[in-house]
Amino acid sequence: MRLLGLDIGEARVGVAVSDPAGTIASPLAVLDARKLARDIRPLRQLAEEYEAGGLVVGLPLSMDGSEGRQAFAVRAVGERLGKELALPVTYADERLTSSTASRAMGAGGVSQKQQRGRLDMVAAAIILQAHLDGLRRSGER
Repeated sequence: MRLLGLDIGEARVGVAVSDPAGTIASPLAVLDARKLARDIRPLRQLAEEYEAGGLVVGLPLSMDGSEGRQAFAVRAVGERLGKELALPVTYADERLTSSTASRAMGAGGVSQKQQRGRLDMVAAAIILQAHLDGLRRSGER
């Protein structure tokens, strides 16, 4: 079953997708968060095209692991998207994923300017990959 990983921000939503076996996450798209708040059709189209069986939403926890205002906002968006798409939602710790994505892209020769449009989907792939790896380690896959 494929999963979609989401890195939900105020301006953009990064989207990643797993392979059908749930082993590898790949960056997929970056959607406009403001437009998505009004119309989820672009996300619905991706979910249908890839036959997604669930959403893995990155949860922006504080460094001490607590949930702040941003985490509560992301949970609200995640719950709404899950209900509207009729898909189960799982939350995954997203601490430091954007900086990890930026470092990885920089190491691959992608400039800071070029990263702007792609960073969110790479962060979504990192979130989703960590979730998939966790499932494999725990024997849930």
